[in-house]
Amino acid sequence: MTQAAIGTSGDDNFLRRLLRRESVDGAHAQLLTRFPPEPNGQLHIGHARAICLNFGLAEEFSGRCNLRLDDTNPLNAAREYGAAIAADVRWLGYRWAGEVRHTSDYFDRLRDCAEQLINAQRAYVCELSSEEIREQRGNLREPGQDSPHRDRSQADNLRLFQAMCTGRSPEGSAVLRARIDMRSPNMQLRDPVLYRTRHHPHWRSGSSYYCYPTYDFSHCLSDYFEGVSHSLCTLEFVDHEPLYNWLLDALELPAPRPRQIEFGKLTLSHTLNSKRRLQRLVAEGRVSGWDDPRLTTLSGLRRRGYTPSSIRAFCHATGIGRNEGIVDLALLEHSIRDELNRSAPRAMCVLHPLRLQIENYPDSAQEQLMLPVHPQYPERGSRELPFSAQLFIDRDDFSTDPPKGFKRLAPGRSVRLRGAYVIRCDAVEYGDDGEPSLLRCSYDANTLGAKPDYAIGGVIHWVPATASVAVTVRLYERLFTVSDPASAKGDAFLELLNPDSLVCLEQALAEPAVAVASSGEHFQFERCGYFCVDPDSRPDRLVFNRTVALRDRWVAESGK
Repeated sequence: MTQAAIGTSGDDNFLRRLLRRESVDGAHAQLLTRFPPEPNGQLHIGHARAICLNFGLAEEFSGRCNLRLDDTNPLNAAREYGAAIAADVRWLGYRWAGEVRHTSDYFDRLRDCAEQLINAQRAYVCELSSEEIREQRGNLREPGQDSPHRDRSQADNLRLFQAMCTGRSPEGSAVLRARIDMRSPNMQLRDPVLYRTRHHPHWRSGSSYYCYPTYDFSHCLSDYFEGVSHSLCTLEFVDHEPLYNWLLDALELPAPRPRQIEFGKLTLSHTLNSKRRLQRLVAEGRVSGWDDPRLTTLSGLRRRGYTPSSIRAFCHATGIGRNEGIVDLALLEHSIRDELNRSAPRAMCVLHPLRLQIENYPDSAQEQLMLPVHPQYPERGSRELPFSAQLFIDRDDFSTDPPKGFKRLAPGRSVRLRGAYVIRCDAVEYGDDGEPSLLRCSYDANTLGAKPDYAIGGVIHWVPATASVAVTVRLYERLFTVSDPASAKGDAFLELLNPDSLVCLEQALAEPAVAVASSGEHFQFERCGYFCVDPDSRPDRLVFNRTVALRDRWVAESGK
């Protein structure tokens, strides 16, 4: 499946122009990109942009894209996350070149490179604590201080590094640092850490290693080992690019070399992209899991009813550039609403049932009404809906004291039932709680498919009482009450959670056409929104997640 690389609302972007101008830099025989997530959590919507960009450009320029899992930290990397990442990339519609790669595939080669730096006096073993290293690093106004271990001999450094690698150095007692410049204005060049001890088994290599490379060290070298031509990173890695190139130079690696290029990452309003914070929400049970439909993880979006094509369309619409900003969540909602408006079959579902009795319709009679599967596409056929004297309407479509402009049902008023007759409310019965429990109505037999010669209100939806299907409906709202929860300090983001982000309706009733729906199937519940069948469904009880409401706030606010 070939998907276009993302652009700016369909226009060119600086990466396309750069690749055309360079003809893949003239150094590499073929464009080769890579998508290198850390398997310490599941992918989110921000990763989707990177996936579409790396795989899309590779396809557009007849190149390839590798999927490489950055599993350098044995404390966080896990097999389950690696499998979920691969599944998400496949679900989005992309295929990587060859097998899934792992940074751990190169552990031995990376260690050889580290020893080469030591032998060239470009790296040294430092036994300061992490706190001491941080203190001596300085800041943007003050230069750093040299480590007291910086001038150790090559032989001592090699011996100490080998002790780190064989487990003879206690956990956290030493690190390997690059010898660059502690007074550099670029903090990333102030003798960064290249290796750290971790006496912890790795999910792929077991207990074979006691010392693991950092991302900054392994990233550029893994790119080089694989023959990556363009290493596309988000803007947070701009300051890391000099280190990326320093390592390639210090090791005197011959051409062709990868080139790092930065682009603006995607930040979505009312959401979090921090895997650490997402992990916190999952671990504390504040959401049901990584695939909770309120999260913008790809598994959460999939469960909520988003499609791969809608996410690709969203990434395309947001464009790519060298600046960053917050994209309104309404644009993502617009992408799926636009697609489902065309593709989702129509059905009716009453979320808050209120019984209605048509007094002048024979109790024993029933007729089969034919409603379109999709009103815009008559070729998709019709669905059958039984009509009888006993129905359910939505409680929100009735008022005993209707406000001004209320066009739904009220005592003495008439409305049309969707695809059926005009009815009038003649009497109301109340329950013990004082709320309406039964509406006694009459119908106009001459109004099926015909316009009455008197004024009526609007059109409301309904379901037959005798043939309706009991379903559970989950209504989702935004998980956070503010547009930028990521800016909250510390644990303050937890105070911004929306207590009404999930409303579960157990008494909803749907028309019989949905009874055979399967997991993931979409419907537009007329006047209610777009819904999909959740995997929690059972044959005797379907569960529907609201993917998105009917109203398109993005179009309304953008004037499109």
